[in-house]
Amino acid sequence: MSDARSPAVSWNLVADLQEIWSYPSMVNAFRAGLVVAVVCAAVGWFMVLRRQSFAGHTLSVAAFPGASLAVLAGFSSTLGYFGFCVAAALVIAAVRGGGGAQESALTGTVQAFALACGYLFISLYKGLLEGPTALLFGDFLGITGTQVAVLAAVGALVLAVLAVIGRPLLLASLDPQVAAARGVPVRLLGTAFLVLLGTATAEASQITGTLLVFALLVIPAATAGRLTARPGPSLLLAALLGLGACWGGLIAAYYLPYPLGFFVTGFAFAGLVLAQLYRQAVEALGRRRAPLAIGAAA
Repeated sequence: MSDARSPAVSWNLVADLQEIWSYPSMVNAFRAGLVVAVVCAAVGWFMVLRRQSFAGHTLSVAAFPGASLAVLAGFSSTLGYFGFCVAAALVIAAVRGGGGAQESALTGTVQAFALACGYLFISLYKGLLEGPTALLFGDFLGITGTQVAVLAAVGALVLAVLAVIGRPLLLASLDPQVAAARGVPVRLLGTAFLVLLGTATAEASQITGTLLVFALLVIPAATAGRLTARPGPSLLLAALLGLGACWGGLIAAYYLPYPLGFFVTGFAFAGLVLAQLYRQAVEALGRRRAPLAIGAAA
């Protein structure tokens, strides 16, 4: 991708895709985007349902000191992402349970400490200045074939565990008291889900960076929830929306000289806005038809 000429969009979509996929780095980026979009959609859907977006944001912040410590120590940043995110998930699971303001304050404390550690590790790092930018905002084009294989293996494990605990987790998310009365281990499920959330966050952080991880964790799930309330279709729709944002962002960033994270987040946000407008239009149409139906019945 170091050609002197700038790539330009043509009317031949197949030829354009063949040109994009002629670069191994872009192929790895599309593969990684597929894995991360599906995993984040599944985990993010439960995160939105359980109202744990703040915990998800805290885990994304924890990815920053994990990766920066890995860079400082000279070992794989992937290990730093997963290690710190899972550790932070276990800490949040240990301190949660007070509910309300107390739980939010404890989660915020973990977030602040993680951010401070990340800043310390970056201050101690004497390498290239581009390092912190890549950690914060991600870099699809830096994904290697080995990293794609690791992301696929971890993603398959996350989806398998989520498939096993999905039904009791759904019940525990909707009504914890009823779930506990039926013998569902609510607290254990909550801890397991936080670990899955930390793992998914670590995956997404390697693609979008720690600051834009919500583009794949929250926005597709929130968009799908505005279009349908049925769990199955909503999960599938969230995965498709996340995949569209990832791949659309990659294609746009290939042709335009702007950050990839902006395109991924922008496409996801545009989908949310359109879904909200569609929902408002449907509700307005329903309110207009209601008086007409009443009048016809009378």
